[in-house]
Amino acid sequence: MGALDGVRVIELAGIGPGPFCGMMLADQGAEVIQVDRIAAVRGGDPARPPGNVNGRGRRSIGVDLKSPEGVETVLRLVEGAGMVFEGFRPGVAERLGVGPDDCLARNPAIVYGRMTGWGQDGPYSSMAGHDINYIALAGVLAHIGRSDSGPVPPMNLVGDFGGGGMYLAYGMVCALLEARNSGKGQVVDAAMVDGAASLMSFIHGMLASGFHSPERGTNLLDTGAHFYDVYECADGGWISLGSIEPQFYAELLDKLGLDAERFGKQNDRDLWPELSEEIAAVVRMKTRDEWDAILEGSDVCYAPVLTVDEAIRHPHNVARGTFIDVGGITQPGPAPRLSRTPGEVRRPPAHAGQHTDEVLSEAGFDDDEVAALRASGAVA
Repeated sequence: MGALDGVRVIELAGIGPGPFCGMMLADQGAEVIQVDRIAAVRGGDPARPPGNVNGRGRRSIGVDLKSPEGVETVLRLVEGAGMVFEGFRPGVAERLGVGPDDCLARNPAIVYGRMTGWGQDGPYSSMAGHDINYIALAGVLAHIGRSDSGPVPPMNLVGDFGGGGMYLAYGMVCALLEARNSGKGQVVDAAMVDGAASLMSFIHGMLASGFHSPERGTNLLDTGAHFYDVYECADGGWISLGSIEPQFYAELLDKLGLDAERFGKQNDRDLWPELSEEIAAVVRMKTRDEWDAILEGSDVCYAPVLTVDEAIRHPHNVARGTFIDVGGITQPGPAPRLSRTPGEVRRPPAHAGQHTDEVLSEAGFDDDEVAALRASGAVA
């Protein structure tokens, strides 16, 4: 049994951070019912699940939210749920009839999660956008990259998943705990711009204390420091070094054969650029595997820079079972790890609408009601 066992979640299907939130909840034991659009229902062999990793762990029903019968179907499911969430633009759920007021009227204890980029209000709230835009406005993107380059988007990890889906899951579980005491639900407004800004809390503190410069690529943690960076090896591979503390820095100098006197002024920022060049020259003298043999197991604060395929095969990740196989696809396992109620992937991703009859029957719909819904096109 997972930590969220017994919690039913209704997920109004979306893209990006919404499905990631659903995956996080399902991995920890929640029963997540994904409500897919009718147009997405195209059949499919249950023995060959789709490759959408973030869709794992839940069942799917196909519902037409533009029909009154479809809306009523979802609201009946909400009556027996603890949480519901959507990723529409502000106002869309209300126009469909499945907004917070509609759901809370049916279930006063429901936790209603809302996943957007800009938030439910503000001048940008009605605008389209993507991860890159949200982290740009949050003051994150400007600080990622080297001093001699423009900002570098960190894929869509900071906005969509770190600042979005993870914050939505966290906020909903917090609200669920509160609802168990008060008996009252509430709305969770999870905006990626807010979450991304929150992830920068540490940097705000460093800026305020004078330990971080607004200039990109000149600081301790943004490739400005010679002892906290990635370096290319003789074979084109890369290694990562993070020798911040004095004792770790001393070991770095020893392992790389660097002159302790020459590199003695570790925190002299004026020296950082030229010391970085000298370390780069040393690292280029050996392959990544050769550096691995020298640095692995030491306190240099080192790791090889691995691709996804390499990470899956690395002995440390294999020993911990970091990656698992679900439906024939190797993917990250549930995280974080709970000692008494560990998470698990209960099922592979579902084809849209795969469990419509099963879910409706469990929710109290009789055979005639399901048949009528099918005939009207409200479900598929």
